[in-house]
Amino acid sequence: MKVVAIVGSVRESSYSLKLAQYMQNKYQEKVNIEIVSIKELPFYNQDIENTPPSTVNQFVKKVDEADSILWVTTEYNYSIPGVLKNAIDWLSRGNQVMVGKPSWIVGVSMGLMGSIRAQEHLRDILFSPGISSPLLPGNEVYIGLIHEKIDGSGKLLHEPTDKFLDVVVDNFIAWFKQQASE
Repeated sequence: MKVVAIVGSVRESSYSLKLAQYMQNKYQEKVNIEIVSIKELPFYNQDIENTPPSTVNQFVKKVDEADSILWVTTEYNYSIPGVLKNAIDWLSRGNQVMVGKPSWIVGVSMGLMGSIRAQEHLRDILFSPGISSPLLPGNEVYIGLIHEKIDGSGKLLHEPTDKFLDVVVDNFIAWFKQQASE
């Protein structure tokens, strides 16, 4: 299964990126996770919607060619980062490549809540008509205090979180196969 991971942080050493890279490496025998950068995407602008820059075209193409999307988000001011919303805006226009494409979400924060509010907003956005992405139900991954659970090299050190990720990845694979057979 080809999974595109869209990381909602553009900071070079973001915890969201480290988690995405950790998952990419750890689960490579189960799923092919490609991390797609949103750093170079311009602000969505309807004036250029029909003739977007190549960075937008490449991004949309990668998402279109993927079997599913892994959203990795942090929480800014109780919501998703603006760069992530911008990326979703580009995906919701034109060919609407997200419609019907299965998604799953993991989120991190340095606070105790682990991106709960951001993920609530992200779910609302992903259910909007231009996206309409079915989401893995009942497998919410909220990793709080991420700065204490992952080391500088990006290794997840917190065993309960690591084991929970194993369960969620297996649940996603089973759910994806079920969705594909319906």
